[in-house]
Amino acid sequence: MAQIPYKIYLDESELPQAWYNLRADMKNKPAPLLNPATHQPMTFEELRPVFCDELVKQELDDTTPYFDIPGEILDFYKMYRPSPLVHAEFLEKALGTPAKIYYKFEGNNTSGSHKLNSAIAQAYYAKKQGLKGVTTETGAGQWGTALSMACSFFDLDCKVYMVKVSYEQKPFRREVMRVYGASVTPSPSETTAIGRKILEAHPGTSGSLGCAISEAVEVATGLPGYRYVLGSVLNQVLLHQSVIGLEAKAACDKYGIKPDIIIGCAGGGSNLGGLISPFMGEKIRGEADYRFIAVEPASCPSFTRGKFAYDFCDTGMVCPLQKMYTLGSNFIPSANHAGGLRYHGMSSVLSQLYADGLMEARAVEQTSVFAAAELFARVEGTLPAPESSHAIRAAIDEALKCKETGEEKTILFGLTGTGYFDMTAYQKFNDGLMSDYIPTDAELEESFKQLPQV
Repeated sequence: MAQIPYKIYLDESELPQAWYNLRADMKNKPAPLLNPATHQPMTFEELRPVFCDELVKQELDDTTPYFDIPGEILDFYKMYRPSPLVHAEFLEKALGTPAKIYYKFEGNNTSGSHKLNSAIAQAYYAKKQGLKGVTTETGAGQWGTALSMACSFFDLDCKVYMVKVSYEQKPFRREVMRVYGASVTPSPSETTAIGRKILEAHPGTSGSLGCAISEAVEVATGLPGYRYVLGSVLNQVLLHQSVIGLEAKAACDKYGIKPDIIIGCAGGGSNLGGLISPFMGEKIRGEADYRFIAVEPASCPSFTRGKFAYDFCDTGMVCPLQKMYTLGSNFIPSANHAGGLRYHGMSSVLSQLYADGLMEARAVEQTSVFAAAELFARVEGTLPAPESSHAIRAAIDEALKCKETGEEKTILFGLTGTGYFDMTAYQKFNDGLMSDYIPTDAELEESFKQLPQV
């Protein structure tokens, strides 16, 4: 076998030509989205006013295994894809572990994360449908940045509702969005009916992804020629993100690498779902076995402490109901420094896999996450995003277990993006001002009481 390079780059000709739809192989399909008024599954006609037609088809299709990637999207992907699979030799050495550690690095583009994989697809279908523009929410800002880049490429208007705490913590990411022509509003805001309602109920709130989604949906459905697009959670987004896993698998296969453990951070589920999809497909079909670990913040523990139930995807309760692990749509997590993971629910695909025991989950505290991030930055040279650093934390923990047992396991994790706009968070950590907030059982119970009765 050829020696494994530090960075494995696939050739452009090896770029995946189709997205993989994991739902086609799932024995238990994710539960359908329900209309909150009737509790019946949402139809194509009902979803059309909110999402682009082609994306609705992708959302509802759980039998087609592959969707061809259109040529214009493939051309755009070539700007930053294929992305490297990196052998973290320096991290292995620093930990003194017999484990082999690899990471798929998605931060090689101006948006700084994996979010561009789906943003360009959603902008492409909006343009093809002849729309004027799109609206969206963003937490840490990677999704908003990615979507503004994609919209500028296709000459679409882009309106972004950015979670207030991130809008204030990350002014430069906001400016990147404006460079690409997007308008950015801190959420919850006075510009929408739902924003005003949330502000009345929670004065001075730092906002959440659930609030920002409600505002973006209200604006999209109220403006002719606009649709709403979402950066995570939805089936269509996990479909587009499968390009991460397909590339990672191709790079592994090329050098005979067989991961034992595959780890991703989990907020709404886009990067984790994308990374694990082809590997999980093999597991479900009985062709190979892997351990999958979803890592979430202890301050927003949807998998580890949430309920598997139908819930609203947004705080304003204007979106369809989705069956998922949820903390309750009214749950507003503490203002932690991993804005992209501050979501009360989880993708229905990942929720079903977790319920079926095909995947594990663990919650980690943010001070331990930043300790892992700084170790990684010092030895591997890349400053990771706080979100990605949740996966780094778990990868380091698994590698240290191997050090104790002497096992030579192979660990693969997703490094979803870079942390160069997250310096306020790193500053808080370095100054010893970062705390670990963990919600109490009583707080969660309060939120669970408001789950819809389905």
